[in-house]
Amino acid sequence: MVDSIRIYADFLKVDDEGRLILSCRGTMEDLANSGIELKDGLVLTFYSDDADDAGNPDDLIVQGVVRYNDSLKQWVAVIDWNAIKHVSDNEGHAK
Repeated sequence: MVDSIRIYADFLKVDDEGRLILSCRGTMEDLANSGIELKDGLVLTFYSDDADDAGNPDDLIVQGVVRYNDSLKQWVAVIDWNAIKHVSDNEGHAK
């Protein structure tokens, strides 16, 4: 796993199996800026924009395992949808 690097993913863009599709512009930019090349089995932390009840930024984050979707010819990430947390949850901040 690449520690402390977060890669953007659109949590609404999924394949038929509910895996994140890793093809959006933000994902490609984060991968390029971090020098990460996707490969099968790579574990990464993905984030998506979100905010708290007061409108302050509080991204959603989750770890996922990269896989190649042969039918889509695209990289995807297998995530546990129940494991998605806000950044503030991991930092021990009260909401």
